[in-house]
Amino acid sequence: MNEKRVIVAMSGGVDSSVAAVLLHKQGYEVIGITMKTWGFMEVGGAPKHESGCCSLDAIYDAKAVATKYGFPHYTVDFTKAFEDEVINNFVDEYLHGRTPNPCVICNRKIKWEELLKKADALDARFVATGHYAKIEYNEETKRYCLRNSTDSTKDQSYALWGLTQESLSRTIFPLANMTKTEVRKLAEDFELKTAHKPDSQEICFVADDNYERFLKERVPEVIEKIPDGDFIFEGKKIGKHKGIPFYTIGQRRGVGVAVGKPIYVTNIDTETNSIELGEKQDLLKSNLTATDINYVSKSNLVKGESVICKIRYSDKGSIAEVISADENEISIKFMVPKSAITPGQSAVLYDEQGYVIAGGIIKAQIK
Repeated sequence: MNEKRVIVAMSGGVDSSVAAVLLHKQGYEVIGITMKTWGFMEVGGAPKHESGCCSLDAIYDAKAVATKYGFPHYTVDFTKAFEDEVINNFVDEYLHGRTPNPCVICNRKIKWEELLKKADALDARFVATGHYAKIEYNEETKRYCLRNSTDSTKDQSYALWGLTQESLSRTIFPLANMTKTEVRKLAEDFELKTAHKPDSQEICFVADDNYERFLKERVPEVIEKIPDGDFIFEGKKIGKHKGIPFYTIGQRRGVGVAVGKPIYVTNIDTETNSIELGEKQDLLKSNLTATDINYVSKSNLVKGESVICKIRYSDKGSIAEVISADENEISIKFMVPKSAITPGQSAVLYDEQGYVIAGGIIKAQIK
């Protein structure tokens, strides 16, 4: 396998563009690949101008960078795998009252599993992306470790907890020690078309950020059969909800009932088809259980161990104690109750140095 050949995932954005050029300048034999994973015709909600990832603009922007620096670029169709692994999971999670994080699934199943298959086919030792995170090898534990990036405002280690040891061993993050400002400056120096391209904010295949519209268009025959149910507040029924898939823990807007003060979705009970509402303090919970565990920088956790847990991408993390842990499930207790612990989202455990110990999908919140 060619140790100097690297497949670079190029989304058409500034980060992956700079990552590709940096590796090219470092002497790697770069092969740029833009993954076509969905189209506006299939997912709906298209803006007036296609400019997000997977759009024609994104493909042209990535190709322009490759052409400028003289390395090959290909667009590869991953739509079938993306639909099977990411979109179907996204729909299924909402139908079961959970709030998924499709980026986590995409990173593991598409950006790495599928890209590594392409790397094997092209005799490339490595894959690379424009993610802000660090990979280190620990000689003592013989494990590849994932760590938060230099730029804490752009750190993406939270969404990468699902990467296996094999994936980490074959991955390069050229932007690991850089800040976003430095990356923008390099893009200007490299005279890249993408230098001032804005970052994408929404989930890529729900460009209008309207999950209700997406679900109704995606599985209309299922949505039509979803029954309404009861809103419960302080133990009493106070109204009807329009269907469990259209709500998420912590939601305030769009609830559609009034009690004279701000109320939030505090729990979704799929067994009784009811949604519990409460005040802001009712969102606070101390415990969570996570499943689908992947151990990253360590091979295990022990009862009583202290960790820092993030429960969403923007979360700064909170100190928690491990209650129990095995290869399938982890339970933790926060030292200070945490707001809006949401089943379907990821719980990612770090140590004090910023290394990702393990991650999993939140199964339940416990008071």
